[in-house]
Amino acid sequence: QLQACGGGSVQAGGSLRLSCAASGFTLDYYGIGWFRQAPGKKREGVSCISFEGGSYFYADSVKGRFTISRDRVKSKVYLQMNSLKPEDTALYYCAATEDGDYLETLTAVAGDQPDDMKYWGKGTLVTVSS
Repeated sequence: QLQACGGGSVQAGGSLRLSCAASGFTLDYYGIGWFRQAPGKKREGVSCISFEGGSYFYADSVKGRFTISRDRVKSKVYLQMNSLKPEDTALYYCAATEDGDYLETLTAVAGDQPDDMKYWGKGTLVTVSS
């Protein structure tokens, strides 16, 4: 099971850091993706990172504001969200897949194929007020 945490309510321009951790296994060998789903909208890929941390992707809507990183010692993946906008309001999920060449993770996030991700956690709510 994965668990995303760190959500909360902030004003526009504020920051939050989400974290993703796993219970029962280590994230070190998994590509990790962050997805979000706003009320009334479909789930969208936000960002992803390869298992070794050397490759990453950001959706255009968050590029320059969000930063994904991973701590292999703590076996956690983070999503630092700065300059938050009201349109960032959503339930944020992290997901994992065994992905030695990063392709599957990237396809899932950038290619709008979230079902390619193997493990999902419960989301954490981010609310940004104007």
